[in-house]
Amino acid sequence: MYQVKESSTAEQLKNIIALRYEILRKPWDQPAETATDDLEHISTNAFITDKDENVIACGRLQENENKVGQVRYMAVNNLYQGKGLGKLILKFLEEKAKEKKLVTIELQARENAVKFYQNNGYSIQEKSFLLWGIIQHYRMVKTL
Repeated sequence: MYQVKESSTAEQLKNIIALRYEILRKPWDQPAETATDDLEHISTNAFITDKDENVIACGRLQENENKVGQVRYMAVNNLYQGKGLGKLILKFLEEKAKEKKLVTIELQARENAVKFYQNNGYSIQEKSFLLWGIIQHYRMVKTL
């Protein structure tokens, strides 16, 4: 029913960043500019829309050194959580990583998302950092 798309327009990217802000930044009173960075133009942004073309799920793959991909900015609209959209986005990004001949994907998972990533084949490497002094993160990896 839901289809993952790859962002190809400025409008799509704007809507993706808006969802990131709503889910990943706004609840902690963080500024909107923290929902993006200067790597957007060289990264793969995946997203899913509802029937009205509103972005309801998103995630990004960037290529780091040594054929390592990094998944960042995974977000699902609260009304759509638990419906498998995050898994669809993650699988899409993993396929893109394979197309790019990347060998490993790493990510920084918020504590409440660790189980999701473990269920999708990622393993914890270390407890990494405390975002804004509030949200514990864990570095996780998966070999492709």
